[in-house]
Amino acid sequence: MLTKKEQRLRRARQTRIRIAQQSAVRLTVNRTNLHIYAAVISDDGSRVLASASTAEAEMRTQIGGAGKGGNTAAAALIGKRIAERAKAAGIEKVAFDRSGFAYHGRVKALADAAREAGLQF
Repeated sequence: MLTKKEQRLRRARQTRIRIAQQSAVRLTVNRTNLHIYAAVISDDGSRVLASASTAEAEMRTQIGGAGKGGNTAAAALIGKRIAERAKAAGIEKVAFDRSGFAYHGRVKALADAAREAGLQF
């Protein structure tokens, strides 16, 4: 029997295989109870081109201190920020890698905010 984490990683592996076949730059998301992290990774998977998270000192002050990174409002801010940083790095189109997490709640909020800020996926 697989643990909850193993099940998530198994789902993530399928998505990553599909994205690798497309050889697309990917926007990957990781969430923990306290924080949400987003990174834009090159098509060969060797470099992080842009990243943003609620663990950054500047973001923590913006979202209202410690322990506030685990909500949809914070996720939306990260989505907007990662889109801005990706555009600054010259990236317009990405493949969304939700890392096996359900497309719901914080993950969806981040994706919607990134789309609104002009990132295409």
